[in-house]
Amino acid sequence: MADPSSYRPKPGQIPDSPGVYKFRDEHGRVIYVGKAKSLRQRLSSYFQDLAGLHPRTRTMVTTAAAVEWTVVSTEVEALQLEYSWIKEYDPRFNVKYRDDKSYPSLAVTMGEEFPRVQVMRGPKKKGVRYFGPYAHAWAIRETVDLMLRVFPVRTCSAGVFKRSAQIGRPCLLGYIGKCSAPCVGRVSAEEHRELAEEFCDFMAGRTGAYLRRLEQAMHEAAEEMEYEKAARLRDDIEALRRAMEKNAVVLADATDADLIAVAEDELEAAVQIFHVRGGRVRGQRGWVTDKVEAVDTAGLVEHALQQLYGEEKGDAVPKEVLVPALPDPVGPVTQWLTERRGARVDLRIPQRGDKKDLMATVQRNAQQALVLHKTKRASDLTTRSRALEEIAEALGLDSAPLRVECFDISHLQGQDVVASMVVFEDGLARKSEYRRFQIKSFAGQDDVRSMHEVVSRRFRRYLAEKVRTGEWQEETDGTEGAEGAAEAAGGIAPGEAREDDGRPKRFAYPPQLVVVDGAGPQVAAARRALDELGISDVAVCGLAKRLEEVWLPGEEDPVVLPRSSEGLYFLQRVRDEAHRFAIAYQRGKRAGVLKAGPLDTVPGLGDTRKKALLKHFGSVKRLRAATVEQICETPGIGRKTAETVAAALAATAPPAPAVNTATGEIMDDAEE
Repeated sequence: MADPSSYRPKPGQIPDSPGVYKFRDEHGRVIYVGKAKSLRQRLSSYFQDLAGLHPRTRTMVTTAAAVEWTVVSTEVEALQLEYSWIKEYDPRFNVKYRDDKSYPSLAVTMGEEFPRVQVMRGPKKKGVRYFGPYAHAWAIRETVDLMLRVFPVRTCSAGVFKRSAQIGRPCLLGYIGKCSAPCVGRVSAEEHRELAEEFCDFMAGRTGAYLRRLEQAMHEAAEEMEYEKAARLRDDIEALRRAMEKNAVVLADATDADLIAVAEDELEAAVQIFHVRGGRVRGQRGWVTDKVEAVDTAGLVEHALQQLYGEEKGDAVPKEVLVPALPDPVGPVTQWLTERRGARVDLRIPQRGDKKDLMATVQRNAQQALVLHKTKRASDLTTRSRALEEIAEALGLDSAPLRVECFDISHLQGQDVVASMVVFEDGLARKSEYRRFQIKSFAGQDDVRSMHEVVSRRFRRYLAEKVRTGEWQEETDGTEGAEGAAEAAGGIAPGEAREDDGRPKRFAYPPQLVVVDGAGPQVAAARRALDELGISDVAVCGLAKRLEEVWLPGEEDPVVLPRSSEGLYFLQRVRDEAHRFAIAYQRGKRAGVLKAGPLDTVPGLGDTRKKALLKHFGSVKRLRAATVEQICETPGIGRKTAETVAAALAATAPPAPAVNTATGEIMDDAEE
């Protein structure tokens, strides 16, 4: 625990100006980012008597080892810089909202030549228009199915689209009138894009004008006795109205607004957002967070606004944002939202009428989300805690292993030998920390030797970080492990150990427990690797598949955990995840080898010229039948290269033709 007075700035050093500040720990990692109207007043508040600080603030300042700041001109700039730094450094003591589920959105890929309507999850992509998010994917598909009758926009994947274009026949949707079939040229790219834009306009809430236009066209067709056309337009109008009815009117004045509600207790908070467009609820999403910093409702709202609109521009930011409490001060946040939208944004608390009633509904959803999250987490947290405690007791550890790393070796009959490292923190998988290794020091199959190499490489990176920051010298007296780490530090690949900028680094955090997939020999190899590096504060165990026994270094007999033990279940889950990750990597490498074609055997022929040859001839079969002169006609291919290609393909026997087992027909285009 650090003493805040040891890094407190001297009187007069802190400017009395708006700015953003960062607290760093002893390793230089940024642990907290904040903004202030007056840096002097805000930072001074952190260095008062520890007894007067909020418990979470006290934990932060005693974890920190340094503070630094950046002066900006306005509070709006401070808000923008704070958001950028939180996103960049991911500080552990800042409020970080996480989705309580992955909500699907209706997406239109306007960046493509032929825009596609589809369901999307995850981070937003450039050139894609999003509507939602929605609670269920099936609700999106029902709406799209109704609207495709009127707006027959492409919904097929790139593979289906390309295949239809090649064979000159559209898919089923093209035949039943739910796709305009741009793949076969029924409409041009410009006409199809107009359909996609009309689809987007309708989804954005501009429905009245379009429906009136369809009704007018229906009446005109009826007057001209084009009854089939009028009936089709009537059905189109009915389909659009059914799609609209799926989103009930909640605001009579057809407002575009986002309503944000917060439910919180001492430890956690839940945020719910209703997206209202054209007076109808078009989407809903929720977040939950641990209150790792002392923050009130207004602060939670401000963090939610940053996360919700930090990457948005234009119409994605609505005209009105209704919240339960206003950030203090509210001016910079309102100005920031206005800049994101490019037009005035009204940020306020609803006081009466439909908007206040709807806010009460959003608040009830937030409260329910918090109760549900706490119920799930209480069960999960209890189970995880019990599992870690059982492991600590069985292995004789001083405390529960909060960070566990597991290593596994995978190969196919001694070929393509790879390894995996998976990480679990507080009993949960930390997939961003997973790593993959290729065995480099030898060829062939030797799981014990492979395990020694992988564990050595992983912890050399860790020691290299300690050497670079000076932490290792403080803990050792120039041992062999420190020298090995110093040598390793000079051989780190670019990006593995960067400058001390506060960003999380690969292999920078040591585990309390290393688990290997295997029994005594693999465990001994991992322990030997750690001993050679001078690391004695990391425990090692192995989990053998045959009887699910836990092996410890130097022990003749394994530790047998009860079959009903939560600790054994956790070790099995960690081991199985490492095995899955290693198998996926090994299969990926093998698939790359199996996909190699005849052109890969041609010496001196790179990817660019391979693509040029295949583009020019269309297939390997046609290229094999071509003469040297014809091959020379390919851009970038000279006569010498053409002769080499022709000779290599002639020496490679073509694959056996495919046979239709149902009819006995020989398929001639096996290489097409």
